[in-house]
Parts: sequence; C-alpha cells; structure tokens
Amino acid sequence: RRRILYLSVVLSAVKIMSDGYYNSKKTDDICDDVCGQQGSKAGATISRLKCVLRGFDVRTLLCLFILVPFAIFAIYLHGQKLTYFFRPLWESPPKPFHTIPHYHTENATMQSLCSLHGWGVRDSPRRVYDAVLFSNEKDLLTVRWKELYPYVTQFVLLESNSTFTGLPKPFVFKSNKEQFSFVEERLTYGNIGGRFRKGENPFVEEAFQRVALDKLLRIAGIEEDDLLIMSDVDEIPSAHTINLLRWCDDIPPVLHLQLKNYLYSFEYYVDSKSWRASIHRYNPGKTRYAHFRQSDVMLSDSGWHCSFCFRYINDFVFKMKAYSHSDRVRFSHYLNPVRIQDVICKGTDLFDMLPEEYTFKEMIGKMGPVPRSYSAVHLPSYLLENAEKYKYLLPGNCVRERQTG
Repeated sequence: RRRILYLSVVLSAVKIMSDGYYNSKKTDDICDDVCGQQGSKAGATISRLKCVLRGFDVRTLLCLFILVPFAIFAIYLHGQKLTYFFRPLWESPPKPFHTIPHYHTENATMQSLCSLHGWGVRDSPRRVYDAVLFSNEKDLLTVRWKELYPYVTQFVLLESNSTFTGLPKPFVFKSNKEQFSFVEERLTYGNIGGRFRKGENPFVEEAFQRVALDKLLRIAGIEEDDLLIMSDVDEIPSAHTINLLRWCDDIPPVLHLQLKNYLYSFEYYVDSKSWRASIHRYNPGKTRYAHFRQSDVMLSDSGWHCSFCFRYINDFVFKMKAYSHSDRVRFSHYLNPVRIQDVICKGTDLFDMLPEEYTFKEMIGKMGPVPRSYSAVHLPSYLLENAEKYKYLLPGNCVRERQTG
C-alpha cells in the first residue's frame, strides 16, 4: 500500500509539471506568467516592477511619494534637534563639581569671611592678573574692567586680526584704545596675525591664540602664586569674589567660578551652570591659559556670564559667524537682522537648538523661550551707575540700537 501511495504522489507531481504549474527555485521568472513574458532584460525588469506595483493600491503609492520626501526634508531641517534630544541616551553628565559655599556681606571683615570659607587670612593680598582674548565686545570689556579695577594688578589683553573661524577682522581694541584709558597704566596689550587656514577646526585657532596669551602673561610680569583670572570677556567675576581670593590663604590652586548665566542681556536669566571661568595660583611652567575644566572645585555665585550681549545686531551676526561653534549657523536666514531682533525679544535660541542638557527632565524643563527676569539686583555696579548708557543690557530694553558710523 505504501508503494502504491508513493507512486500516486509521483504521478500527481509529474502531471502538475506537465500542466505548467511547476517553477524551479533556481529561476527568477515568477512574474512571467503573472505580468507577461518579455524578451529583453529591460523588458523583464519592467515586468517585475509591474508585478511588484500590482501589490499596492493608488493611495499607498501616493502616501509613499508624499511622506518619504517630507520625512527626508524634516530630518534635513530638524536633524540636529533630534540628535540633541536623544543626547541623554548616549552621553552621561560630567562628574559633578565640589561646590564651595560662598559667603559675603559688605560689613564683614576679611578675616571673618576667609574663616567662613575654611581659609586663613594673609598679611597682604596677592597680586591679581586678569587675562582675556578680545574680539569685539567693547561694552562688556568696559563693564568687566570697571568691576575688577580696584583689585587687579595688571590687565592683559590679546587680540588677533583673525576670528577663530579664520575670518579677517580689524584690531578693534587697538582702534578704540582711548576708550580704555582708565586702565592704561596697568595694561599689557598685544596683537597677533591670524593663520587664516581655510577648513581648519576653529578650536585649533582658538588654542593658538591662547598659547600666545601665555607668552603675553610672562611679558606682563606674572610670578609664582599670583592670582590669574582665566575667562572670556563676557564671563565677569564679581569684585568681592576676587577681593576674597586675593586676601585668603590656602585657597585651592585651581578654582572654577560658578557664574549666573544670562542670554542677550541681564533680562534673560538662564541658570547658574556657567563654570568655565577659573582662577589660578600661578605656577611657572605648569599653569597654561585654557577654557576647559581644570579642577573639580568650584566657588558658588561668583559673578555673571552674559552671552551674546551686544548693542548692535551686526555684532550678533559677526559672532555667529566668527566663534568656535559657527557650524550651528546651518541656514543663511539665521543671520537675517529681522529674525535676530525677533529672537532677542522672545528670548529664544539664535541657532534654533534644543537646550544642551544631559537628562530628559532638564532638557524638557528648559524648552521654549528663556523667561524674562525683572530683577536688576546684584549686577555689576558700573552697569547700574551708567544705566542709561547701557540700558540695552537691563530688563525691558530688548530692541537693539541701529548701527551708526
């Protein structure tokens, strides 16, 4: 019986083959009988394509032709936002700082203030050097130097005729030196020619200029255990912070300064996470001028960081193209003056970016415009003493002035 059954199966298979329903797995002509035979290779290809398309209806095809290009365009426009949003998935937050509480009151003696911080008090204050790389921030430089003037031994400033991105620029400080005559006796000024290397990473040019600033500091006469302030022009330590550190003994050799973070003016308070400013007890042969994390210790509430705080719109445009993160200008309309003015008054991001945070909670909490602050308390004293001159930096004055001359 088994043999009879086996022969029946074989005969049935032979009949199917003879009737034309069998197709070998080694052939690729599965569509030939469905869409018709074609003689040429091109015809065979078209036949197969027709065969595939017969599995879709018109609505499906329309969706594909509309949605796919739309998705590609959306990724082109907002791809950077997507990468920033998912940043917490692949990047962990940096090691937290050990933050030292900051004690200050106008009526306390220096001995009691140093003691509150766990430090001793010196018989005489250390010398203080304030060193900056200068681009075009004339107003903020004035506010900074007026704030620090009582306690700084020597101001050291270096400027280049090149931006970090290799764009040519004038020697702005040199052309406006008379505006800073109040520091002339304490100023060591230097300028260098740019390297103008197209396509180079902007951080290479930035590092080159900071090395040159190291050399200028030695020309200025800095010595061992002098205090050296390392910060950008817009990162302004408070006067009482510098006075405290120059009088107190046993302070850390490298101490980062926690600054209140503002955007566009002191109207838009962002947070207190600005930490790149630092102060060093100078160690010849070891201390190098830098703008990155150099210790794990930070003194809280030590000043102000006012980012993109310019009087004129064209200064915004210049910095957007000139600084090390110029790659954030992904579209030319970002530099449109009308758009920039609108962004300033709304407190939104110049580069249409998401907040640079390491957790979803903090990122979502900071999405949207920076809320306005109506407080002008505890700001640099010179700024408030000259409020009319610098009103664009104070709450309620988001509209920028027209450039003259």
